[in-house]
Amino acid sequence: MMISMKGIRTITVDLDDTLWDLPPIIRRAERRLHDWLDENYPRITAQFDAAAMKAVRKRVVEECAERAHHLTFLRRTVLMHMATAAGYTDFRVDDAFAVFDEVRNSVDVFPETRPALLALRERFTLVALTNGNANLEMIGVDDLFDAHVNAEMAGAAKPNRPIFDAAVRAGGAEAHETVHVGDSPWYDVHGAREAGLRTVWVNRNGHAWPDEYEAPDAEVAHVGELEALFACAR
Repeated sequence: MMISMKGIRTITVDLDDTLWDLPPIIRRAERRLHDWLDENYPRITAQFDAAAMKAVRKRVVEECAERAHHLTFLRRTVLMHMATAAGYTDFRVDDAFAVFDEVRNSVDVFPETRPALLALRERFTLVALTNGNANLEMIGVDDLFDAHVNAEMAGAAKPNRPIFDAAVRAGGAEAHETVHVGDSPWYDVHGAREAGLRTVWVNRNGHAWPDEYEAPDAEVAHVGELEALFACAR
C-alpha cells in the first residue's frame, strides 16, 4: 500500500493518537477536573454524574452546531451550563478549564516522534494539523513544526475541506505537493484525499483498512517510519 512520494514539499501531521495516545490523557484530565469541582463546587458533582454530563454536552453541541469544531468553547459552555443548573452564580469557569487543560497537555509523546520530526523538518515544511486543542508549547513539541492549524483557527474540523485548505496555505506548497499523516481513516485519510492532498495512514495497532474508504497512498506503523518513506520524496 504505497506509491511514490516524489514532489512532496509540505507534511501536515495529526497530533492526537498519532504523536501520543489521547484517551488516557482525557480520562486523567476529566478525573482531575471532577475532583476540583467536587472540592470547590460540590453541587455540580452531586447533580451531574458521567451520563448527565454527556447529556449536557450533547445538548450544547446541538444548540451550538456552528461552533461544534471549537472544543474549548464546548467544554467551557458545558461547565457553565452545569454550574448554572447547580445554582452557582460565581462559577470560575477559567479556573475550571485551566485545571482540565493542564492535565490535557501533560502528554507522553511516543518516543519516535521527536527524532523523526526533527529529521523530516530538515527537508520539509512541517505543519501540525488537529481537530483538538492541544497546546504545542505546553506539551513541548512546538519546535518541531513550522506552523500549527487547528479546527478553531480554521473554522472547521477534519474531515471537512476548509481545515486542510488552511493547512496547505500554512505550508506554502500546493495541495498535490502536500501529504497529510494521521491515524484516522475518516478524519485524516479520507478528508485529506478529498482536499487534494496525498495521504499516509499511521496504523499503530495493525488494523485492516476499512473497505468503505479509498486506500491511503502509504501506510506506516508509527511516525518513526516516515523518514524512510520520504527518503526519495524530493
